[in-house]
Amino acid sequence: MWVFDFFANCEYFEEKYNYDQVIELPRPAAPASGGGGGGGVSKEFENLGLDPVKTFKEEQIGWEGMKIDRMFFERFEETVKKDEFIDKNIKDGNWDAVHDYIHNEIFDKPEEYFNLEKLRRAAKVDRRLSLREIIEKIYGFITHFKSKDELLEDEFEKFISIYKPGSEDLQAIRYFFKAYITDNNVRRIIESRHFAEFNVNKTFNMNDYKAVGKRWREIIPEYTKDYVPLNQFMN
Repeated sequence: MWVFDFFANCEYFEEKYNYDQVIELPRPAAPASGGGGGGGVSKEFENLGLDPVKTFKEEQIGWEGMKIDRMFFERFEETVKKDEFIDKNIKDGNWDAVHDYIHNEIFDKPEEYFNLEKLRRAAKVDRRLSLREIIEKIYGFITHFKSKDELLEDEFEKFISIYKPGSEDLQAIRYFFKAYITDNNVRRIIESRHFAEFNVNKTFNMNDYKAVGKRWREIIPEYTKDYVPLNQFMN
């Protein structure tokens, strides 16, 4: 029995498969005459040639994702762009109206059953996208969806522009800042003040915590609560 190579399948569905093709199901076979049950005779097959599976090369799927995901996102983009209500309210800056309209009039409707979770998966981003970001991308207000680390760097640049820590503290502060935002366990330890748990925490340990001055250990959690939307950093 042949085991089909995963990446060969990816290549076929990416480049060759016709997604608009109407597939006809085979007609049921006529019943065998004379009774006695059905079913054909299984024939063995022996391949004496080279194994073609060994010639396949592994290919990484790029950030653009699979074709079927791109097509799903593109169909949503087409639906949004041709809607006069959305277009008018985007131009008027009525984002709340656009948000409500899409949720009530476009999401979870036949035939496509668009919803935010499916669009997030189709976009292939390593964090939680908002509907606002998706619409901004469709209308060209942003050129691409920023990765989690790009957003973290943006937030950290805002932070240091306000508090201006010394260069000798910067690397440790950056690591603490990012860990606090992205790691639920780090936030829990700090907020509960169970600092001894850092001795057994693998992603951010006691040495990492002590490398940050006491002042920054207090400022960063407060700043994050007030100014950083944590939801966008979730997967």
